[in-house]
Amino acid sequence: MTHSFDQIVERRNTDSMKWDKLKQLFGSAEVLPMWVADMDFLSPPAVVKAITERAKHGVYGYTIMSDSFYEAIIGWMERRHQWQVNKEWLCYCPGIVTALSILVEVLTKPGESVMIQPPVYTPFFQVISRNGRSVKEVPLILEEGQYRMDFELLEEAMKTSKVMILCSPHNPVGRVWSRDELVKLGELSSKYQVIIISDEIHADLVFNGEKHLPFGMLSEEIAQQSITCIAPSKTFNIAGLKTASIIIPNPKIRRLFENRIQTLSLHLESCFGVDAVKAAYNEGEVWVDELMNYMQGNLQYLAKFLQEHLPMVKLIQSQGTYLAWLDFRDLQMEADELQTFLTQKAKVGLSAGTIYGSQGAGFMRMNLGCPRSVVEEGLRRIHKAITELQK
Repeated sequence: MTHSFDQIVERRNTDSMKWDKLKQLFGSAEVLPMWVADMDFLSPPAVVKAITERAKHGVYGYTIMSDSFYEAIIGWMERRHQWQVNKEWLCYCPGIVTALSILVEVLTKPGESVMIQPPVYTPFFQVISRNGRSVKEVPLILEEGQYRMDFELLEEAMKTSKVMILCSPHNPVGRVWSRDELVKLGELSSKYQVIIISDEIHADLVFNGEKHLPFGMLSEEIAQQSITCIAPSKTFNIAGLKTASIIIPNPKIRRLFENRIQTLSLHLESCFGVDAVKAAYNEGEVWVDELMNYMQGNLQYLAKFLQEHLPMVKLIQSQGTYLAWLDFRDLQMEADELQTFLTQKAKVGLSAGTIYGSQGAGFMRMNLGCPRSVVEEGLRRIHKAITELQK
């Protein structure tokens, strides 16, 4: 059965971060929220059914992760990404950001540097600095409307770093890294013995013609010095269930991570999370394919609208995620001025580019994980505001 992604689901007054913090974050409840990365779509019917059945049971006690839980994850990775993941490699964590923080803590010492590639997902900065480590920025290079890695700078940085956090696919710029790029990164990490922590939460969300390659499957050598972080949260819109899988083939690193998870008592999955993971990975495949077809339509609509009505706003070519990276620099506004303009004049809440690093000044991130009518309304508001500005 084809899922109706055009359906408007009312999320106000559900304690939704996206919809119920508008006044606090943007100063007005009239702002159209197109910021934080969760979708306004119902989760797959199989997931809703599994959670509903669990809720009907009426007892929500401590829950184990049985073989069927791990088999669901392993099966998904094999079917969707052609990677045979061993059960012993899988570690549970409530979320990928939590895992990143723990990994930074156990793999580095205070004061040591951790590499990232801005503009990049905001928590990367936070999990490094809040652990008392130093952020080593290796900025991406923007050329002809697309970002690429700076391998010369990467190699130089690896000479004095032990760990790098990779965003793959990349949030917010939408790159799905090619095999050649990942192999080159892997070769450098092997040469300098740098551990790569690969955040692959958007791995399933790639557009037609693109292929995500898990970093840990490049080679046995790379697998032993990398950690791959996955979760069904973005793919199936279940971020609120707090369930992620951290794939760690290296037993020494795995012991360090699992010991810290146990110490912090973060090792117990919720009963709803267990059932949601199994339902999503076992029965959600067709739904994901339909989702990405719809999302590609949203992206194409956005590109056409900007080209025809707002040529001063440039869309960075996106290969994956449901997040669009928009270049507003032709408006010649300072970052704070641009944010204020879009929030107060256009009444649209986007994510400010500067939260992803100084390289994001003049850019904004737009969430396309919503019905087409919401995308249309957001663009109408932005067009109206910019048209009035230019009068």
